[in-house]
Amino acid sequence: MPPGPSTLAPLFHRRWSVPILAVMAAGDGCRVAQLTHTLHAGRQPVRDTLDALIALGLVQPNPGYGHPLRPEYVLTRRGGRVGPACTTLMSALREAEAIDIGLRKWSMPTLAAVGLGATRFGAIALALEDATDRALSHALGGLVDVGLIERSIADRRPPTPHYGLTAQGASVSPTVLRIANIH
Repeated sequence: MPPGPSTLAPLFHRRWSVPILAVMAAGDGCRVAQLTHTLHAGRQPVRDTLDALIALGLVQPNPGYGHPLRPEYVLTRRGGRVGPACTTLMSALREAEAIDIGLRKWSMPTLAAVGLGATRFGAIALALEDATDRALSHALGGLVDVGLIERSIADRRPPTPHYGLTAQGASVSPTVLRIANIH
């Protein structure tokens, strides 16, 4: 699959993926207990997300760490390229006060599609392939609510909604597109 907005969906499928990659990018390795404490997340969601990140080839168990009851995880080479971009994205979402909306499965892929020039609902849906109309509608509504995307209605018959990035959305979009190209 060529890099693009749709490639982001597996990464954003789990709410904790990007925060875990951001935390791991700042250090040499992490254990589940460290991640749950740092992220204020539950143990099972963190474990499930680590398993998903392993399946995506972004994280691996630390081969040099031998305690079986407290395994440590490290970024793979590919994860090492994605991690710093995730740190930048987390900072941008924090600054925009959009972490809750931004870490939903289809929010950042939708932002990326709009950032690449898709302005109509159908064009955004086409760019995201697997997103249902309902999921896309929720993502657009949430991004409009937090001020990353603006919705305008073209004055014609029938009235046509168009979507575009706000200034804040334009500052987040390049990081999201960078993650799509690396991931």
